[in-house]
Amino acid sequence: MTQAVTIYHNPRCSKSCQALALLWAAGAQPTVIDYLAQPPDADTIARLLKLLGTDARSLLRSKESEYQTQGLANPNLGEQQLIEAMVKTPRLIERPIVVVGSRAIVARPPELVLSLLKA
Repeated sequence: MTQAVTIYHNPRCSKSCQALALLWAAGAQPTVIDYLAQPPDADTIARLLKLLGTDARSLLRSKESEYQTQGLANPNLGEQQLIEAMVKTPRLIERPIVVVGSRAIVARPPELVLSLLKA
């Protein structure tokens, strides 16, 4: 594998652990970022969104209690406000995010990492 691989990982999430195991099994040596311990800043989240080809709302975990308590269901909130919510509360970020070169996916299901490695 010649391209750099990064996984934004939550070690307490079974799907994230499965994705990481699949990366290792495929011979990748990913940079592992425990995004709860090392929260990404707004610029990093914006870059990830661009790589994912999605908007901030799509990356939010709407079932987390903070989603409700912070009023994030409000459709009037803009991208920057949603990104700031993820910076403030990284638990809201969908996981795991895997980046290979200039491409990224949310590896749900975890097996999606294999297609990212092959492409």
